[in-house]
Amino acid sequence: MRPSSSSAGWSPPPTAHPSNSPNPATRVPGSCSTSNSPKACAESGACRPGGRHPEGEPEGETALAVVETPLVETVLGPVAADELGDVDAHEHVFLRTPVNPGDEFLDTDKAADELLRVAASGIRTVVDLTPVGLGRRPGQLAEVSRTSGVHVVAATGFHRSAHYPAAHWARHADDATLLDVLLDDLQVGMDRYDWDFPRPLPSPHRAGIIKLGASYHRIDRHEERWFAAGAAAARDTGVAVAVHTEVGTAAHAALDLLDRHGIPAGRVLLAHTDRNPDPELHLDLIARGAHLVYDTIGRIKYRPDSVVLDLIERMAEAGELGRICLGTDVGRKSSLSAYGGGPGMDVLGRDFVPRLRRRLGDEAVETVLRHAPQGLLAKETCAA
Repeated sequence: MRPSSSSAGWSPPPTAHPSNSPNPATRVPGSCSTSNSPKACAESGACRPGGRHPEGEPEGETALAVVETPLVETVLGPVAADELGDVDAHEHVFLRTPVNPGDEFLDTDKAADELLRVAASGIRTVVDLTPVGLGRRPGQLAEVSRTSGVHVVAATGFHRSAHYPAAHWARHADDATLLDVLLDDLQVGMDRYDWDFPRPLPSPHRAGIIKLGASYHRIDRHEERWFAAGAAAARDTGVAVAVHTEVGTAAHAALDLLDRHGIPAGRVLLAHTDRNPDPELHLDLIARGAHLVYDTIGRIKYRPDSVVLDLIERMAEAGELGRICLGTDVGRKSSLSAYGGGPGMDVLGRDFVPRLRRRLGDEAVETVLRHAPQGLLAKETCAA
């Protein structure tokens, strides 16, 4: 139950709004709000991680190229990309979804315990790709990040439509509202109650990536609208876009749709591509500029981890290891060690990374755990 306006530490926002649609808070300007589209800036070379767009300089002054340290937004604030350390590029710290009834995990102490295990395995950053409406808990995310010492990059966005019941507001909200929700999460702070009404209440913890979802072999009409909102938010803020591909399908369709909305493939992370372990497909997606995250590490019911090692080796032989990220995508309570399950969120650093190091060496490990994800996560801004 939501607290009433008389509850300690809580007060309603200054603007009233209908109870059946969100009323996001006032937000700050985006990082690329010029007449040139961010896609055009990126293609011209004007946009890059760090820097400033040439337009918007005071009239009469000489515009100077400013190359700033590339930053990544974490729940505890901006962090230099090269300070993220080894990155698990797809996780869920808290999650509740009707797709997996009874397998939700929302306990803060257990989340902290799980992240402490992750830290002990050598991973220093997790990218929490839980989108709007699926149990995000921004205040608790910040708490477990502090407790564990693990950076957490949180997501906003919308998953594939199966995760939202027919009456969910995201299926019925207008396009402007969908975009406002995402921009508020990215620029003001994620809603304390994950946009569960009647009143929005921003937290001080901002999202740092956009998560979208596609259905099996297709993108349905709801997902198309969510892709449009996500792309618009990415254009305004410079953050990357992660896309759930169901069993690794519809990846080209997702890139096509995002491209039509002005997001180049180089700013896209395609999740679950290892569920469809087709190296030719993967190289085709990489040729378009996309990053892939092999994120079912330790999920032996899908295939042995040796298949993922083979895929990574194939990408290395093709000279494309810089487009590969890794994760475990623990999406069920029964998969978490803190709840008595397995393989645990730490399986990536604990078991898989040593195998990868033995097969391909330290440089390969550093590429997929550091260089590839750090570069993708860095906010893209515009520079002269």
